[in-house]
Amino acid sequence: MRPPLIGAHMSIAGGIHKAFERGESVGCRTLQIFLKNSNRWDARPLSAEERELFATARARTGIDPVVAHDSYLVNLASPDRALREKSVRAFMEEMGRANFLGVPFLVLHPGAHMGTGEREGCARVAEALDRALGEVGGPVVPLLENTAGQGSTLGRSFGELASILERVGERERVGVCFDTAHAFAAGYDLRTKKGYDAVMREFDRLVGIGRIRVFHVNDSKKELGSRVDRHADIGKGFLGLEPFRFLLNDRRFLAVPKILETPKGPDLAEDRRNLATLESLCRRKKPPTGP
Repeated sequence: MRPPLIGAHMSIAGGIHKAFERGESVGCRTLQIFLKNSNRWDARPLSAEERELFATARARTGIDPVVAHDSYLVNLASPDRALREKSVRAFMEEMGRANFLGVPFLVLHPGAHMGTGEREGCARVAEALDRALGEVGGPVVPLLENTAGQGSTLGRSFGELASILERVGERERVGVCFDTAHAFAAGYDLRTKKGYDAVMREFDRLVGIGRIRVFHVNDSKKELGSRVDRHADIGKGFLGLEPFRFLLNDRRFLAVPKILETPKGPDLAEDRRNLATLESLCRRKKPPTGP
């Protein structure tokens, strides 16, 4: 069995290529980054020199694939036309940046419907994705992330993800990022093998298991069904170790990147510890198939 494809979200402070140096220092085999400041709308264009530094660092470290996460400001579900237009333009810009760097996946939160209802919110997200896919070429694959369901955020249920995807014209160009902590907070119980298998069957029935292109592997500081998004170190939250053991040894997902988004300090010691924990959960023999 090959080593697990695990990594963590890395800072781009000091240059976007610096993420590889940080990732290498903690043992990442894959990693996630922001393509710009996640709390600002504007960003200067990336230069050819930055692209070369990025490509060189990726080749030197062998860390691949790289996953990008879009800005927290983007809300493709917003009923406010001005904000939605600003969000769509910002998202398309991030798609372009991903293509420029050769980053294959761009994770996005579906957004919040702000009280207008799930059906209308899902329709707005799909419309925004249709526009973005129509105007931005290239190979980057947008990945809808499931959410904990705080407030009016969409993506809490697999049904909501399906509702968005079924409305997208080029739905084959869109995938899913599955966050373990979000799923648990939304009410999906992964803590037993029976529960894990049932959750994955439900996802496959509604969305399609092949749409999962990235996992966010996070434990949860809050209990099952809390609808509160708070990440914990692996095995230190309410999920415990077993869901991650099931996931890491699930043959269907061996080639799918698994990214930590757990709390950490500047020395990244927590990333080292969490990655070591994940590594320890992997069997060194042929894994079982899914149900």
